[in-house]
Amino acid sequence: MMPDNSTIWIVIVGLGIGTYLIRFSFLGLIGGRPLPEWLLRHLRYVAVGVLPALITPLVIWPQATGGEPEPSRLLAALVVLVVGVWWNNVIAAIAAGMLTLYGVQFILG
Repeated sequence: MMPDNSTIWIVIVGLGIGTYLIRFSFLGLIGGRPLPEWLLRHLRYVAVGVLPALITPLVIWPQATGGEPEPSRLLAALVVLVVGVWWNNVIAAIAAGMLTLYGVQFILG
């Protein structure tokens, strides 16, 4: 059963208004004020928590292999972790992971 056009547009407009209000609450209401130190300290860890949560499913259950773990992806993730911890450089870690992933996939076929 397909919903009619008016229902779809009501949902689209409602979601648009909702996301606008969520963003405005941070940018419009708080944007010009200094944030407390305790909040800034916690916000520093957002990327550290979000990036692994986004990448881990792509490494452990990649769609390219039908959800089966692949040695090249696991090795590339390990290289990224080691380079990132060793040199504390995000760009070097990403480059090393890409080189490892494509290199191992090239070698294994």
